[in-house]
Amino acid sequence: MKDEIKNRTRWLHLRLNEQEYKVLQKYYAESLCPKLSDLARKNLLRKPVVLKYRNQSLDEMISELTRLRSELNPIGNNFNQAVKKLHSLSQISELKLWIMGFETDKKMLFNSIEDIRTAIQELTEKWLQL
Repeated sequence: MKDEIKNRTRWLHLRLNEQEYKVLQKYYAESLCPKLSDLARKNLLRKPVVLKYRNQSLDEMISELTRLRSELNPIGNNFNQAVKKLHSLSQISELKLWIMGFETDKKMLFNSIEDIRTAIQELTEKWLQL
């Protein structure tokens, strides 16, 4: 059987002081209701209101992974540039200089990879404890 759509024909006028209005606005901001009137109606009729939910541990994990990604991108670019330079070298002395510079870049890359591995391990342990 098809549900009938019933038009709302009754008006309810309500006055609030500034404090009450701020509380109502706060609840509205935390809810998933599309309109303030929907929130008020659900509260008055004692219907459930779905609130927004943020998982703080997930937020922390995402921010940490974002930081790690932004750290890893320049290192990857440096590595690609070093490999391109290697392919363009033609003399042994240039190759020796490249190898010395590459060792420094390699140490930075491996240190960053180890930091990322450690951070992912810590985040995994945190996540599994929930």
